[in-house]
Amino acid sequence: MANSDGGNVAAENQGLDLSKLELDAQRKAAKEAKKAAKASKAKAKAEGGTSGGGKQEGNAKGVTKLGLHAKKETDFGEWYSQVCVESEMISYYDISGCYILRPWSYAIWDEIKEWFDAQIKAMGVQNAYFPLFITEDALMTEKDHVEGFAPEVAWVTKNGESELDRPIAIRPTSETVMYPHYANWIRSHRDLPLRLNQWTNVVRWEFSNPTPFIRSREFLWQEGHTAFAGKAEADAEVREILDLYRRVYEELLAVPVCPGVKSTKEKFAGADYTTTVEAFIPATGRGVQGATSHHLGQNFSKMFGIQYEAEDKTGDKGGGRLHPYQNSWGMTTRTIGVMIMVHADNKGLVLPPRIAQIQVVIIPIPNKKMSEEETKRMDEKVAETAALLKAAGVKVTTDCRTNYTPGWKYNHWELKVCVDVLMR
Repeated sequence: MANSDGGNVAAENQGLDLSKLELDAQRKAAKEAKKAAKASKAKAKAEGGTSGGGKQEGNAKGVTKLGLHAKKETDFGEWYSQVCVESEMISYYDISGCYILRPWSYAIWDEIKEWFDAQIKAMGVQNAYFPLFITEDALMTEKDHVEGFAPEVAWVTKNGESELDRPIAIRPTSETVMYPHYANWIRSHRDLPLRLNQWTNVVRWEFSNPTPFIRSREFLWQEGHTAFAGKAEADAEVREILDLYRRVYEELLAVPVCPGVKSTKEKFAGADYTTTVEAFIPATGRGVQGATSHHLGQNFSKMFGIQYEAEDKTGDKGGGRLHPYQNSWGMTTRTIGVMIMVHADNKGLVLPPRIAQIQVVIIPIPNKKMSEEETKRMDEKVAETAALLKAAGVKVTTDCRTNYTPGWKYNHWELKVCVDVLMR
């Protein structure tokens, strides 16, 4: 459904882990890059350095150390990486393909989660949580389904210094964790529909071009897993969920998407059909999968022995044992990456108002010739303006730090927000 590490995993026998030599080479390269950056910084300081306000003396007037160096239209990959880091959305981690989601980005995920969670609860979906670990036997219950994930499955093989009797997989998705329990919980038509969702993380040990938010080894998502007595009910839910995904992109993130059905070759392994919302990235001229909603038919209920006693509508004893129709659906933190790729520009993030934690930044511009009384009146005006905006429902902050110049602050907030109000 999506893509992406974590924990003490080892899977060399599966071809899923970096060799020790590769890891050593990566660490050495990282240390050398850090050393070179430090030397460059020291050299710049010796040749002129920066003022307390952050401007580089000896360079063009008004140039600061903040800002993006790559251009969206000419070096998209480098530009995207710089936006994610310089805007304080992520920090890189010492395991390739893993990223720290800093508060600035996690708050956006919280906004998405809060909105979507309320919508699915109104539909009758309940939240639950299932374990992170999967036994090898459970994972191999449906070989065709697992086949698509096999190259990405991370395995725990040791407990301290001891080898485990059987390796334990870290979930790439949760069908094989959840459905054996669905077989225990669903006994009668009265147990249907069963509609569960979990907000969690998954691990997919990818090697191809890790990209923050878009393609990572560990990522956050929600995954819904539902079961219905009839196909019509299941089909209706697939489309209802897909429309919620469309609304997340269009109403919260201001990103237009195209809902549709995946080809047979691209559909989720084991599904009857897969629906998707696809976004278009103008800067690259390419599409990206935004979220997917799958109709699994009776395929998984047959694999996992999920059956229910049908309602008796004839007066006979019992209506027979039937397999329910199932759906699964998921949306990930890829949503944030798509938003960045579509809206951000060469100055930094451009955040849609509904998910922006700060919509307006007020930056006072003091003057060294101002008296203490004039400075006090300016500060009072800043507070008054902020209060008025807050009362009107605007998410506002003030930056009254005295150890940075206004120019430094403009660059800082333009990287993160792209909206400011200047107070003179």
